[in-house]
Amino acid sequence: MRLWGATTASGLATWALPFVLGLAVLDRTIGAATLGLLLAARTAGFLVAVAVGGVLADRYSRRGVVLWAGLAAAAATPLLALGLGRSLPLMIAAAVVAGAGQGACRPAFQALTAEVVDEDRRQAANAAMTLSVRATTLAGPSLTALLAVALDTWTLLLGIGVLWLVAALVPGPGAGRQGAAEADGADGAGGVDGVDAEGVRRRPSFFAEFAEGLREARRHPWFLAGLGALTVVISTGYSATGVALPLVSRDTYDTGFVLAAAMTAYTLGALGGAVVVARWRPRAQGWAALAGLGLYGFAPLSLLLPVHWAVVVAAYAVAGIGIELFNVPWFTATQREVAPDKLARVSSLDFMLSYGLAPAGLALIAPAIEHFGPRPVLAVCAALCFAAPAAAALVPSARGFARQGVRDE
Repeated sequence: MRLWGATTASGLATWALPFVLGLAVLDRTIGAATLGLLLAARTAGFLVAVAVGGVLADRYSRRGVVLWAGLAAAAATPLLALGLGRSLPLMIAAAVVAGAGQGACRPAFQALTAEVVDEDRRQAANAAMTLSVRATTLAGPSLTALLAVALDTWTLLLGIGVLWLVAALVPGPGAGRQGAAEADGADGAGGVDGVDAEGVRRRPSFFAEFAEGLREARRHPWFLAGLGALTVVISTGYSATGVALPLVSRDTYDTGFVLAAAMTAYTLGALGGAVVVARWRPRAQGWAALAGLGLYGFAPLSLLLPVHWAVVVAAYAVAGIGIELFNVPWFTATQREVAPDKLARVSSLDFMLSYGLAPAGLALIAPAIEHFGPRPVLAVCAALCFAAPAAAALVPSARGFARQGVRDE
């Protein structure tokens, strides 16, 4: 329960920061260009720290990494508030640190879940965490807008800092690195320390330990295939719809209602998908998860075709259901199959590629839509969203998301 509360707080803080900074644009405290710089700085901090955090969480205590990463993000938000409208360098530095705290937390939380939750309960636990994040995403904009009536942006940013304090301080202790290492037959450092000519044990370098995580990922063909499919879907389909949905809502349907309704339907669909997958155990779980991931292709497809707006909303609901039919089994399988002393590093690779490449996708998709128009870009992205999970399913171990073959649930 404590781990659930902490992950919920970190998820809400992660979502809330760009929204609150958007409010700062509305009240003219900062400009749109500054907002873009701050979000880019946060992404840069995330990408660097997610790799470092994965190594540290396997080398030391996962609970300790969550603590210090959360404290760093909590300390950064008051500095960001202090710099609003006063110091752009201070705001950028604070955004980098906030992103770093977020990035370091992600793989550590994944590995900590495997430490504190029994294997037969992990899928339900991952689904519960997803439910909380999706619920806050759904209710968060309305709640924040209401709070903004009485509170200024500076105070809202301090509230985000409090959420990071909750994420840092609330989780209970994990099994500890020594206990995890003994269960896996490894040492407590998340890898095999080297021994020099004098017989003195030397800890491997950061890059050596990160490379060890890469080698572990390569031991699981289903993981590489699934990660490739997820990266394609996020960097093409998710990015294309993020750019095209507002344009289609405005130009085709002449209203902003379709934009709001589609995004709400996506979140509601994700909530429903998390409820279903909490208890659903198909025999070919990997294939079922990849099929769910492929459902995202209906989102760009609905924007491509001349359909009633209700079809667009329904397509986004289906996409939301599908993304959680993939996410929850994906996280659960990774926690089950990957060597415990390398789990954080493999998880960091997941976040680096899948979510880290999303900004690159947006950077390419936007000019492509401007140059070629939305229809051909959406057509290509929809095709890739359907094709990438189908190709991943051809890997034999992808059927059960298990290197040993199919696992009957």
